Amino acid sequence: MNNSQKLLAIKLIHTLIWSIFVLLIFHILYSGLTGKINTSTWLAIALIFGEGIILLIFKMFCPLTIIARKYSDSEKDNFDIFLPNWLAKYNKLIFTSIFIVALILVLIRSFIT
Repeated sequence: MNNSQKLLAIKLIHTLIWSIFVLLIFHILYSGLTGKINTSTWLAIALIFGEGIILLIFKMFCPLTIIARKYSDSEKDNFDIFLPNWLAKYNKLIFTSIFIVALILVLIRSFIT
């Protein structure tokens, strides 16, 4: 497997994992908006917190980005994932914001109402 094939494999895996986490965040948001909070909601929250811990450990970089860096010297924010460059650049800001809103809604629905 040459370097471009390795980078392609990393991009595919990274995009798949990213998609799963986006689905988890929107599941949490849906749960908070509808009040349909169940075990899968809390599991999704735990997985998102787990991802946050991983990002903190790796100084706010996904471990796949660090691995992909070995195979590319691109300066683009999306060199390691199949996303538009603007979304790759603001990914953490956008989805952390949505997660915080979703989490607040879930907590309000669970403990206040």
